[in-house]
Amino acid sequence: MHMIGRLALWFAATLVVAAHCCAADLRSDWIFTPSTEFPQLTTLSIEGQTGSIRSLWYGDLPLLNLHRDGERLIFQIDNGNPRLEKHDLTLAPTATGWVLTGQLWDTQLNVTARKADRREVEARAFPTYALPRLRDLPDNGLARTPPMGWNSWNKFAEHIDEKTLREVADSLVSTGLRDAGYVYVNIDDGWQGIRDAGGKLQPNSRFPDMKKLADYLHSRGLKLGIYSSPGPKSCAGYPGTYGHVTQDAQTWAAWGIDYLKYDLCSGEAFYHTYETVRATYQQMGAALQATGRPIVYSLCEYGRFNVGAWGRKVGGNLWRTTRDISDDFPSMAKNGFDQAAPAENAGPGGWNDPDMLEIGNGGMTAEEYRTHMSLWSLLAAPLLLGNDIRSISPETLAIVANPEVLAIDQDPLGRQARMALRKAGSEIWIKPLADGSSAVGLFNRSTSPVQLSVAWSELGIGPRPRVRDLWRHVDLESAADGVATAVPPHGVVLLKVRPAVTPSPSSP
Repeated sequence: MHMIGRLALWFAATLVVAAHCCAADLRSDWIFTPSTEFPQLTTLSIEGQTGSIRSLWYGDLPLLNLHRDGERLIFQIDNGNPRLEKHDLTLAPTATGWVLTGQLWDTQLNVTARKADRREVEARAFPTYALPRLRDLPDNGLARTPPMGWNSWNKFAEHIDEKTLREVADSLVSTGLRDAGYVYVNIDDGWQGIRDAGGKLQPNSRFPDMKKLADYLHSRGLKLGIYSSPGPKSCAGYPGTYGHVTQDAQTWAAWGIDYLKYDLCSGEAFYHTYETVRATYQQMGAALQATGRPIVYSLCEYGRFNVGAWGRKVGGNLWRTTRDISDDFPSMAKNGFDQAAPAENAGPGGWNDPDMLEIGNGGMTAEEYRTHMSLWSLLAAPLLLGNDIRSISPETLAIVANPEVLAIDQDPLGRQARMALRKAGSEIWIKPLADGSSAVGLFNRSTSPVQLSVAWSELGIGPRPRVRDLWRHVDLESAADGVATAVPPHGVVLLKVRPAVTPSPSSP
């Protein structure tokens, strides 16, 4: 072979060896020390300018903005939640090994790791599961009016047990709240235990016998609700349904569960597109329907991808449209006034859900709680109490059990109110009712009292209607052209307005 040809072959082979050497240098793997700390990182793999980190919460997450600074690796990760800010994490060698540090969303990491080979990492592979093809599920026939009941989270968070739940159930009966319509008693996050050898999820020691608990509630004219997530972990770190959807639905049906709140939580790392989020909620909807048990299905994915437009199609009966509520006026107002979901999505069998009630938890005034109750009722929202019913005050009971206000929420027409007018810190909302009348809420969002007036014609109401104040329980003398009333700071005047009675023609 010609000398130039031999040199060319030698040079090409040298480049291949060099490239292989450099690629090998950039391929590194680590295994983290086992930990129960969020998000339970297990492995880290780097290859070229890409890599992934593995977590028992979120599976395999790609590394973002990966770069080196000497021996240090610097990167960010994204768990699929668009609201969380991404921060730099640093993996660096120390005298005793490698350490990953930095802020991961709301957590400060300080996790040790060791170098490993690819086979060790692959042995810790995270399982993946196929999602179903998108299709429309049939209506389950439930929730023809917005569901009413109680949920444990706002008062107790994950610190809930069977004894407390039974006592709350008994109080719902003794206070008359059950008879007012509050029949669902829902355990939120924190009931889950571990899976047995066959994969069946067991409740933890705080709930020794779910079937017996359901039987007790049913004997008292109440229904039992439960909570889970499509991800590997719930929001509080308990087992989700990931890989066990059908099995868990069958377990809950066998226990006698009547209501499921299905919270995206760690599932957002796996399901963060319209197609995957809809598919995972459809998967559970189909599993619930296949059990043959009537189970109200509450979708909790925080209003992403206009969930109200497809919530019914995955078997849902209500769908969160907001972030979590907290017990203060700004949070309540944001969820109710400012994030009111499209009214056309709400109606019998499926409801926009601005989150649970905070009434009675102490963070707002009685006037603000009446605003909370009025607004949720006008919005045809689910009414899930979140206070300690065992010690409910007469004032709180009068708010949440007001039959005239509850009738607005539970009106069989199932229409959601719309904002008709906004006037200098005040808003007027109107909701059509099945009997041809309208519910009208005059809200003062400011911190000063206001005199609020509106012409009936501005609301599409004819002259001289019959008017009733639903908080004062009095019929008002109707002005021919409109209403004028004082509204306290952060307060409301809630009216039921019926058309004027047309006199019958005289007989000849």
